[in-house]
Amino acid sequence: RLHEVIRLSGMNIIIDDNDNPLIIKVASIPSARMQVYFLDNEDYFQRKYVFRDKENKFYADNDERTIFFCKGALETVKKLGWAPDVVHCHGWMTSLVPAYIKTTYKNDPTFKNAKVVYSIYENCFTEKLNADLHKKAIMQGMTEEDTKAFINADCNSLHMGAISHSDAIVIADEKVDNDVLKFVKDSNKPTLAFNLTENYENYFSFYEEISNEDLVSVA
Repeated sequence: RLHEVIRLSGMNIIIDDNDNPLIIKVASIPSARMQVYFLDNEDYFQRKYVFRDKENKFYADNDERTIFFCKGALETVKKLGWAPDVVHCHGWMTSLVPAYIKTTYKNDPTFKNAKVVYSIYENCFTEKLNADLHKKAIMQGMTEEDTKAFINADCNSLHMGAISHSDAIVIADEKVDNDVLKFVKDSNKPTLAFNLTENYENYFSFYEEISNEDLVSVA
C-alpha cells in the first residue's frame, strides 16, 4: 500500500518556468526488506493510461513528464541523503538523468562520485516528443550544448543523449535499434551485452567493475 511521505513532498519541479508540485510516496516489500519510492504529480501522472490516451494518441506533454520524472528522482535522492555509488537508469523515460548528473549535479556531494549506467530497450514509440525538449530540459549550470543530443526528440535521440553522458551501458533488450547499437559501439564505453534476466551475477560483476574503476567521464 502506498503512503505519501510528507517530509519529502512539497518540492516544486520547475519546467518551462512553471512550478509543478512533487508528491513522493513509499511502499514496502517486506520479503526483500526494501522500500520503493514513487514520484507523483496530479497533472502528469494521475491518468488511466501511461504514454497514450484511450484512442492510442501519444500524450503531447510526454516531454514534460520525462523532465519532471528525471528532475524529481534526483531531488528525491538528495532529500533522502543517499550518496549512490552507481545510478542505473532504465529506458528513455530516464534519459535526461545522465546529463543532469554530469552537469548540474556534478559537484553535488550526493552525486559527484556516482557512476552512471544506462540500460537501453527496444524503441516503444515512433512519434517525437515536443520540439522544445532540448530547451525545456536545461537546468541551472547547463547550456543548449549539453542537451543538443536530444534535439531530434525521438526515441533514438533520447537513447543517444543518455549514452553520451553515461559511464557505462547495458543492452537490456534483444531488439535495440541498430543505429543505437552502433552509437554504443562507437562510444567505446564499458558495455554489458544482452543477458537473460536470471543472469544476475553478470550485473553484479558489471557494477563491481564500474564502481571500482576510475572511468573517464564525458562531463
